[in-house]
Amino acid sequence: MSSSFADALVVDDVSKHFGGLKAMRHVSMRLGAGERVSVIGTNGAGKSTLFNCVAGALPVSSGTITLFGQDVTRWPAARRARAGLARTFQTSRLFLQLTAAQNVYVALGAQMKGHPLRLARREGARWERVAELLDRVGLSGRGPQIVGDLSHGEQRQLELAMALALRPRLLMLDEPAAGFSPAERAHLVTLLNALPEEMSLLLIEHDMDIALAVATRVIVMHDGEKLLEGTPDEIRRSERVREIYLGGAVGDAA
Repeated sequence: MSSSFADALVVDDVSKHFGGLKAMRHVSMRLGAGERVSVIGTNGAGKSTLFNCVAGALPVSSGTITLFGQDVTRWPAARRARAGLARTFQTSRLFLQLTAAQNVYVALGAQMKGHPLRLARREGARWERVAELLDRVGLSGRGPQIVGDLSHGEQRQLELAMALALRPRLLMLDEPAAGFSPAERAHLVTLLNALPEEMSLLLIEHDMDIALAVATRVIVMHDGEKLLEGTPDEIRRSERVREIYLGGAVGDAA
């Protein structure tokens, strides 16, 4: 699979083995600039392995990964982040003893460069940006709250604010709705649909309503391989997907 500079991400024939366990086999996919793609599948399908290989948390066993036209297959995660990739995790990784605002402030620091005196003069603008990001994810007024005292849903929203603080060109979300209430799920869909048009989104999500509501294209993984790829409507109509999800949950998703 050849890459184009219009592509945010190209995964070309990637496999990942853990000893004799073939967790992912010969997966290829493309994510265009500004495109929204959901990766779905049951537990053990290989979704998280794919996600971690793209992010640089796991080295691939074979194949190549191209990010914004550059071969990043051997790049560490930090270098991929500097190139414009931001991700969240299945479990929140936050500074629980700090406030919500302080967590976002720390994330913004990763993007700030220059002379210390010049940076000091920009402190006011930095805190304004903190407030803007908290408001964007629905946490307006929660800035002074200690993160350990926030609800699970609020912590996940905060993690999204921290990822957006990096001004990513590619945002990768790993099951962002895990543990959410129905109201929180609906709010998440609104947040994701309001992301900047130029930002690409790669989403792993067990919640079918969310996965199909935010994506322009859906990839179905099964047993470590890419099984199907299509529009949300095509995935809803797939009998094979119905079989995998036992009982038609995909076809019934709104």
